[in-house]
Amino acid sequence: MEKVRVRFAPSPTGYLHIGGLRTAFFNWLWARKNGGEFILRIEDTDKERYVEGAVENIQEALVWYGLDIDQGPIFQSDRTEIYKEKVKQLVKQDKAYYCFCTQERLDEVRKIQKANKQATKYDGFCRSLSDEEVQNKIKAGEKYVIRLKVPHQSSTIFQDKIYGRVEVENKNIDDQVLLKSDGYPTYHLANVVDDFEMGITHVIRAEEWLPSTPKHIMLYQAFGWVPPEFAHLPMVLGSDRSKLSKRHGAVAALEYKKMGYLPEAILNFIALLGWNPKTNEEVFTRKQLITEFDLAKVNKSSAIFNIEKLDWLNGHYIRTMEIEKLADMAKEFLVDIPVDDRFIGALALARERVKSLHELNEAMKFIYQLGNYNPEILVHKKDNARKVSAVFTSVSDFVEKIEASDFQPDNLREKFKEFIEKEGFNNRVVLWPLRVAVTGLEKSPDVFDVMAVLGKEESLKRIGIAENYLQNM
Repeated sequence: MEKVRVRFAPSPTGYLHIGGLRTAFFNWLWARKNGGEFILRIEDTDKERYVEGAVENIQEALVWYGLDIDQGPIFQSDRTEIYKEKVKQLVKQDKAYYCFCTQERLDEVRKIQKANKQATKYDGFCRSLSDEEVQNKIKAGEKYVIRLKVPHQSSTIFQDKIYGRVEVENKNIDDQVLLKSDGYPTYHLANVVDDFEMGITHVIRAEEWLPSTPKHIMLYQAFGWVPPEFAHLPMVLGSDRSKLSKRHGAVAALEYKKMGYLPEAILNFIALLGWNPKTNEEVFTRKQLITEFDLAKVNKSSAIFNIEKLDWLNGHYIRTMEIEKLADMAKEFLVDIPVDDRFIGALALARERVKSLHELNEAMKFIYQLGNYNPEILVHKKDNARKVSAVFTSVSDFVEKIEASDFQPDNLREKFKEFIEKEGFNNRVVLWPLRVAVTGLEKSPDVFDVMAVLGKEESLKRIGIAENYLQNM
């Protein structure tokens, strides 16, 4: 079998967005699944739309998401002479031609076509110019482009791995520009030449390029080359099925890093945007994704970007990843949270209650700073302050007698169970104010987990503060 070679070929006209990241990831998965190669090609021939820093952003994003490349980046701007030579070859074989039409003429043709409710395309005005006429115009300094001479009498047919059989009548296809007046190739020419010369076996790209594929097939045929296999990925839409935008939670690929998302969670999420594993599973390791991924399981229908699902996945990955790895990733999101002997324990508590690394600081803060909480939450609505105050005095004395070495969750849980039974209290009148006392929060992690992280001294200090509140209520 021919070795699988795929490419991710972004244009540096902006920062890598979530749709582009999905395209890169599906290419990467297909390469890794088949023991192939993943190539990065930068299609930078459109100088007018070039965005400073875009190339660096694309490369940084691929690194952060762990999509290692086997070759590249390869810049199309370094290959312009190759494209010119290829176009000359097509002109010489009468498969392409010089076009000297001005923009004003082209605009007028389109205006007339629209008025007549016709498809807007080039009318072939320069298609039959003789060699002598062409040379005279070139010598006169007239600007020109080079167009493909589309064979209008037949049809172009190809098999897409996602959309199946596609057939387009050539009469509906424009004589596309191959070489622009500035000497740079169009996307279509450079794309086909590069894919062939780089030995690309599978072109996996966004659905928006599906209408361009017949043009590319024609170019392959004009050069006498065998085209690669094509797979066009479905669109990603917002939750309201409109074009995906920031209001749906979609941002540039590296912005998710700043927002506290984990790369594995994002990749798991975007893998499910269009790809159906045919199981009820939603959480996949990278290794599982490589094993399970199949272009045959990619749907034609548009995928829906669901930020709530992304948040759920991110929370899952935060809760299940190795705590030491999480600690390393969390540090850049923490403010005034010291990395001391409480840090790992505080992080383990906080990660159960967050959806992003960005939320960890707030979720950990109560361990290091009790804050000025509302004393009214010390008393459960089914109890009264006097009753709770009396009980809490006993609680304080009991905690004082517990050895510091026994401040482990299970030990504390068992000791308090015995204490409550011995004193004839109910759980609510003891555990509610105790939890509020040591956390300062109305909703918080398990009280014994918190006390184990705080230790005896800090737990007693906080219980004493709560005791004073109760006595003065």
